[in-house]
Amino acid sequence: MAEAYGATWRVRLVEVLYLMTSLALALFYLVPAFTLIVSATWVGSALTAPWLPDVPRREPLHLAEDAVTFLLGFPAAATLLARLACRVQRNRLDHVFGIVETSPPDPLADDNPLLRASRFLLGRDAWSAVVYSTVAGVHGLLAAGAVVVLVVCGGATAVGALIGIVFVLVQGTPGDLVGPLVLVVAGPLCALVGLRLAPTIVATEVLLHRMLLFEAPEVRIRRRLVHVQDSRLRMVDAAESERRRIERDLHDGAQQRLLALSMTLTRARSRVGTDPDTALELITEAQRESREVMDELRQVARGLHPRVLTDHGLGAALPVAAGRAPVPVRVDVELPERPSPRAEGVAYYVACEALTNIAKHAGATRITVAAERVPRTSRRGGRGGDLLRLTVTDDGAGGADPESGTGLYGLWDRVDAVDGTLTVHSPSGEGTVLTADIPWEA
Repeated sequence: MAEAYGATWRVRLVEVLYLMTSLALALFYLVPAFTLIVSATWVGSALTAPWLPDVPRREPLHLAEDAVTFLLGFPAAATLLARLACRVQRNRLDHVFGIVETSPPDPLADDNPLLRASRFLLGRDAWSAVVYSTVAGVHGLLAAGAVVVLVVCGGATAVGALIGIVFVLVQGTPGDLVGPLVLVVAGPLCALVGLRLAPTIVATEVLLHRMLLFEAPEVRIRRRLVHVQDSRLRMVDAAESERRRIERDLHDGAQQRLLALSMTLTRARSRVGTDPDTALELITEAQRESREVMDELRQVARGLHPRVLTDHGLGAALPVAAGRAPVPVRVDVELPERPSPRAEGVAYYVACEALTNIAKHAGATRITVAAERVPRTSRRGGRGGDLLRLTVTDDGAGGADPESGTGLYGLWDRVDAVDGTLTVHSPSGEGTVLTADIPWEA
């Protein structure tokens, strides 16, 4: 209990020190806004000066120099300082809270150096940085300042009041103790209120910084474009790999059987007139071979889109996929109605690929596949409605790693293509839980 109490106070001390730093940096964060205010003030004075009788007229050359300084120099300095403020805050989030996110590249960036420089100084991102710097400065000045004032001034007031009590006891009268005693009680109370407020203020500051720095609309769009580019390349590779697999399956299986069937029919045709019994046996063999070819083609088509999924839905298709797995699979499907065909297709693909991965890599003895309809709790993708949640759980070795060729990237790309999310919880030695949340009306 004492250790937890001590740890809590150490955390409170770190939070107060962090807010003191925020208060000090708030003044720097407000410099870009102050610079723009100075520039706007000059513009206002320059526009109103010709109409004021007591203001002396300035020479055009000096007026042009001031215009360049206040209309170009000051705004450029403001955006540069704002970008520096963003960099400082990113470093603080990294070192204090471990929140790291690299700045997403701009896929639409122009190669012209002059255009890049102008966009860097006066582009949309630059003005967004000014807005962020101003908001962060105001928040630090008001919120962090309130906590720091409560803690520091409350503590200092209590210490000063104690010294005052000692002085009164030595040289004063009992009536003079009222004021110091009130301050001795009020000071710690203010400090305690500040300490209680510190976690909330820190949390709101971190949330504000994450929203402005990492979740701005233009940042999300750029990150999305880069992500789409990467996933598109992986999807192309996966499609090419699937095409080669189908070609190999047809060449090694159905094509060879069709060739054998053709040769059998040719032999039967040549013996119809001379040896009818042998021809009949060859025709019977050809019928058997044709059934085998049909089974082979069904196996290939089943890997693409099984007919049971189209006709009867995911609730009927998942048990069929589970029946082909070499490991016992329990299927729990609770779907009051069928989702969209695209959602069913993605869920079926994820389930089949997950079962294949488990059989190859996990060494599991039990697998559970569950499908249910759940309400959406995320705004991702911008679509309303519920989600089709597919969960595949196994008791295998765990430690699933996308980089080790387990097919997780392919699953993630397939789910993400319909604005779904795929999460994998796979601690080493404790099995794996794969969850795919797919929009119900994908």
